Amino acid sequence: MRPMVDKLIAQELAAPYPTSVRVVGLKIRDRGEVKKFDAGQSSLRMGDRVIIDLDGDLSYGVVYVEPYAMPFVPPMRVMKPIARVATREDVAAIDRYERLAADGMAACRQQAAALGLRMKLVEVFCSLQRRQMTFVYTADDRIDFRELVRQLARRFGGRIEMRQVGVRDEASRLGGIDTCGLVLCCASFLTEVKPVSVKQARGLGLPVDDPKLLGVCGRLKCCLLFEAMDAAPRTPSLLQPSRPRQASS
Repeated sequence: MRPMVDKLIAQELAAPYPTSVRVVGLKIRDRGEVKKFDAGQSSLRMGDRVIIDLDGDLSYGVVYVEPYAMPFVPPMRVMKPIARVATREDVAAIDRYERLAADGMAACRQQAAALGLRMKLVEVFCSLQRRQMTFVYTADDRIDFRELVRQLARRFGGRIEMRQVGVRDEASRLGGIDTCGLVLCCASFLTEVKPVSVKQARGLGLPVDDPKLLGVCGRLKCCLLFEAMDAAPRTPSLLQPSRPRQASS
């Protein structure tokens, strides 16, 4: 198995990088902040809809920044390409699913309140490939949503998926402006969030009880990671994950 992995890595490294890439700025499902995608050779205008592949399922994005060329400088990541420009049939399906998602949001909130479920609904979206609605939510405690799913399935049909996310993921999905005046790091350019722990923040000499260090999600700001990276040559342990405590026998 390992020789095969090494061969694939070698092939990827040997492949020539493009000198430039044509980038388009999209809002996924017309929500959150603008994300960069590879536009390929597609001709796109502001407000156009495109079909994109997200985690193995087809969804859509709305153009907010028209395509432009930028140099490809390794180790830049290869951006996800758009699948295609939305056809007339795609646009009709998107409009239908947007109305369905809005109805699902209202129905889920109403039924959750009636069942006494303490959960915050973040987003509802539909699959363009299959009959499925996904309800994204946050909750402080574990939620028994079996009756809620039954009611939603009875009303909308198809498969109902309840997806719990943390407050950081909620912020990255919804976007926003932090106290620095800039768009949230998690919603704009971070592809993988590795939050700084309280222990690491203390190692940087930061007052962890200072509310200015908390992001809109209520957790320590993701940008503290860059403070830890700057301090890493002096204190390498700051970037090492904390080891779990072993239970005493």
